[in-house]
Amino acid sequence: MQIQLMWTLVLQVFIPLTLLVGAGGMWPRWFPDITATQLRLQLNRLGLYLFVPALMFSIAASAQISVSLLAVPLLMASSILLVSAALYLVLYHTPLGRTLEPRTRAVFVLAGAFGNIMFVGLPVLSFLFPHGSQYPAFADVMAGTPLIWTLGVWIATRLGGHADGDKPPFFSTVLRLPPFWAFVLGITANLSGLNPRWLIDATHLIGQPTVPVMMMLLGAAIPWHDLRPTRPVLWMAGVKLVLMPLLTLLLAHLLFGQLNEPIVAAILEAAMPSMVVVLVISERFHLDTATAGLLTGWTTVLMWLTLPLWIAYLT
Repeated sequence: MQIQLMWTLVLQVFIPLTLLVGAGGMWPRWFPDITATQLRLQLNRLGLYLFVPALMFSIAASAQISVSLLAVPLLMASSILLVSAALYLVLYHTPLGRTLEPRTRAVFVLAGAFGNIMFVGLPVLSFLFPHGSQYPAFADVMAGTPLIWTLGVWIATRLGGHADGDKPPFFSTVLRLPPFWAFVLGITANLSGLNPRWLIDATHLIGQPTVPVMMMLLGAAIPWHDLRPTRPVLWMAGVKLVLMPLLTLLLAHLLFGQLNEPIVAAILEAAMPSMVVVLVISERFHLDTATAGLLTGWTTVLMWLTLPLWIAYLT
């Protein structure tokens, strides 16, 4: 039964995701009138201002909100903070990080702690659980997004060696994100009991292209022309794909004891590849963008090996 589940997961989730990532990487070559940078910009706009908000509203408005569901962002935030602190100590206060530039070390902390919670987590968890789409939505809006624009920006500007005051303020940044307001409106509609079924169905339909668009964005962000990994990159990929979910598993046992479906979902979220926004922040604050692209690419590739093992173990 376990083999059948994994084979179905590969056919229905992993292969489509791989094809979408590959299409994003090949698109500028097939259509040279648009560069990879322009493609990333347009796909990011489509996702941020249309598809992701619609999907967020439909998920939040129809979610079965409970204490166990809120444990997902709690565990996700705790693991991000724990791994960030551990990487900071190792890379900035031991000999292991002395040979690396500050902007490279900052990228390692970001890529090791922040994962692709929403856009890889959504199809995987939706496949595994009947109501799996609610887990990545809550984890992203209540843990991943707030932390990447606060802790992540602090890491980039203070640890990356560019503390020049060019830091977007947290509240104004988050309040300008359409997915945040869509999630808030969805939660409000959910808790009010209005249950606008027609609006939930409509936004669900509009939000369906979210994963394909964002996977193509990931493909456009990976430096396909120079994917040769360095030893530190492979080590950090291991931290993201193996060590972080392991620490999250231990943390889950410590905080909650028994592993139920939401807790398993949170652990699997910790096993996702590095977040695409890490590359965006790297470009924004002049960090080691080449290393950020390598980590995004290699964690996505190696996820093929590590994520099925975590799924097999946890489910």
